[in-house]
Amino acid sequence: MSLTQRFPAGPSVEVGALVDQLRAEPPGGRLRVGDPRIVEFVTKFARKLLAPATARRFPELASLGFFLRKGEIAKALSTLDTSGSALRFPRGLVFHVPPANVDTIFVYSWALSALAGNHNVVRVSSRSAGAAEAVLEALNAALSEVDASVAEAITATQRMVTYDRSDEVSGALSLAADLRVIWGGDGSVAALRKYPLAPHARDLTFPDRSSFAVASVAGWQRASAEERRAAAEGFYNDSYWFDQAACSSPRAVFWVGDEPGAQAAGSEFRALLAAVLETKQHVTEPAMAVQKRVSAYGAAVDGLVKEIAFQGNGLATLELTDPAVLPREWLGAGTFANARVSSLSDLVPIVLRKDQTVSQFGFTAEELTAFAHELAGRGVDRIVPFGSALTFSAVWDGYDLLSEFSRLVTVQA
Repeated sequence: MSLTQRFPAGPSVEVGALVDQLRAEPPGGRLRVGDPRIVEFVTKFARKLLAPATARRFPELASLGFFLRKGEIAKALSTLDTSGSALRFPRGLVFHVPPANVDTIFVYSWALSALAGNHNVVRVSSRSAGAAEAVLEALNAALSEVDASVAEAITATQRMVTYDRSDEVSGALSLAADLRVIWGGDGSVAALRKYPLAPHARDLTFPDRSSFAVASVAGWQRASAEERRAAAEGFYNDSYWFDQAACSSPRAVFWVGDEPGAQAAGSEFRALLAAVLETKQHVTEPAMAVQKRVSAYGAAVDGLVKEIAFQGNGLATLELTDPAVLPREWLGAGTFANARVSSLSDLVPIVLRKDQTVSQFGFTAEELTAFAHELAGRGVDRIVPFGSALTFSAVWDGYDLLSEFSRLVTVQA
């Protein structure tokens, strides 16, 4: 079966030929961790993403471009410990299978793996569009502008391909891989795991995750009008960029404090969020508007919700009967469960291992650190301010990705 080569753009290729090409030593010698050729290409690519026309059209790509700036790359690579008798080397060939519903996640995964010196093959979904297409265009444009030695190394070691579901292709790429990276949920992980790996290889998996937000009533009351508006805009970015489908997008909001204060703060926050939706000229497709109502009324029938409020088609608030019945499934873009608790400690028994990101507003560093210690690893991998839920980090889902994408060799004389 033939694979369509999206980056570097080229003719269709058979899976066996692709594996042979990626297994070969590239011109100029093997890649190493932090290879200057990869750094040069990635920083050129980042500048393409930060171009005003691209950043205005796809704001999420500006965040990606910032993440891949040369200074940020150097900062990330500096975290790799190469002291003592341990030497760090690439892991080998990495096969990435990203989700279709978050257009840019494959770039973060690929870039960190490439910076660790790996040869990579990424399956890009045929359903990807918009930002994903802009990314592929930027990658190919950057490749045309770098030095020949850099272009040769990239072309020989990095591939992004599209192919229809195929046991033959997925099986061959899995068996050839030294590391397989699977994004997209429990179903995707289970489906890919039916293809065997080589005995020495392993999986790095990102299964179904859920996220929620917490806001301090006291912190909201202390905040200025400008800070409150900024919180609403940050929450909009966290929630609406990927139609609330990203694993780190909040699906519920917990107000922490007294009941009257929570009601007043929540009401003002939702009004500010509705204003952001209007300013951004956010459009909710009719099918999504129907989906939100079906989900909301279904939650009410199940006894999870005691009150439902719709502010146009863009925002639905479901007041929970009990914080402990928090629904973690996607209920439709712009649909948020809402509840009040007295303290962050009240949330500890509610948290599950699948909970990934807590977006927060109005808490002190001491309060958040105490909350993390109470959770003690039972769930929640990230606690970040409103507006940073989708900001990717080299540490994700509790993994230090650069470390995962590389391996240590110890040397003793």
